[in-house]
Amino acid sequence: MGEVYRASDTKLKRQVALKILPAALAADRERLARFQREAELLAALNHPHIAAIYGLEEFENSKALVMELVEGATLAGPLPVATAVAYARQITDGLDAAHEKGIVHRDLKPGNIMVTPEGVVKILDFGLAKISEPVAALSADSPTLTFHATQAGVIMGTAAYMAPEQARGQAVDKRADIWAFGVVLFEMLTGKALFAGESVGDTLASVLKSEIDWKLLPAGTPADVERLLRRCLERDRRKRLRDFGDAWVETVVAGAAPSKLWPIAAAVLAVAFAAALWAVWRAPQAIAERPLIQLDLDAGPGEVVDPVISPDGTRVVFVTRDEKGSHLAMRRLDQTKIADLADTGGAFLPFFSPDSRSLGFFAANKL
Repeated sequence: MGEVYRASDTKLKRQVALKILPAALAADRERLARFQREAELLAALNHPHIAAIYGLEEFENSKALVMELVEGATLAGPLPVATAVAYARQITDGLDAAHEKGIVHRDLKPGNIMVTPEGVVKILDFGLAKISEPVAALSADSPTLTFHATQAGVIMGTAAYMAPEQARGQAVDKRADIWAFGVVLFEMLTGKALFAGESVGDTLASVLKSEIDWKLLPAGTPADVERLLRRCLERDRRKRLRDFGDAWVETVVAGAAPSKLWPIAAAVLAVAFAAALWAVWRAPQAIAERPLIQLDLDAGPGEVVDPVISPDGTRVVFVTRDEKGSHLAMRRLDQTKIADLADTGGAFLPFFSPDSRSLGFFAANKL
């Protein structure tokens, strides 16, 4: 559908990605309409884990999408369980935002997922996926299939990530993305293709019929991670996980941080809870006299995630996400100013110590 180049925005002095519709396709009204629709859909998806669009320009008798240049590499496994689940959470966050707007990706695969050097996931190529009509046939014109560069007529790659209903040419909904997410997560953990074949027919047959070898998962994979995978990779979509919001919850429970660290975090939270109960028992009158505080938390253009209030009721800390990634920010409840916390890039799930003097969080596979 397009050729992508690194380019310089001479007006705003920045590096961008320029996606150009080849001249051979520019005269095709259907392809041109899809390209226009891609621009409109990307403009509607303002999310830190989705590559942003800056504009749609005329370019040498064709059209070009001016997009965010994502530095980094495409997703590849095998990865440590904690890293894979951390990436999985970011993927589900981005796709959940798309699904809320009625957009189904339909082409989720490692090649369409970039990871920056800071560990921030960016999902690419949404426009090709947003076609409301069902997939009528598996042909060269299908935007969810790609051809091998050296073998004419052999469709490779994307077929391995199709949901069974998509492979049958049936209408698809967001559950097709959930299936593809399961395939991607499986490959992040194992480093091996879940479904493969010598031809597209063989690959699709594998998608429809092959038994999944769960023994390929690395030793020590938490049971919750395997359960999440099984729910995503349910061939009967009526039994499949129905919403990425549910996947996000299961991902957090499953191990968004190394499994050995969760008992530590659980112990810290248990101590905090016990301390809170002790404080209530020791000073009920003082707590009763504490004034009720109501606040609206405005983090500017970023997204607010995982807010937590200190046990002494003086501060709120939260994860803020913007186009540059995620980090922790803090606001005193008696003030309006929000302060970024240094050295917290990629942080998530912050929590206070019982005395409110220390702050813990997960980042870069560490507590």
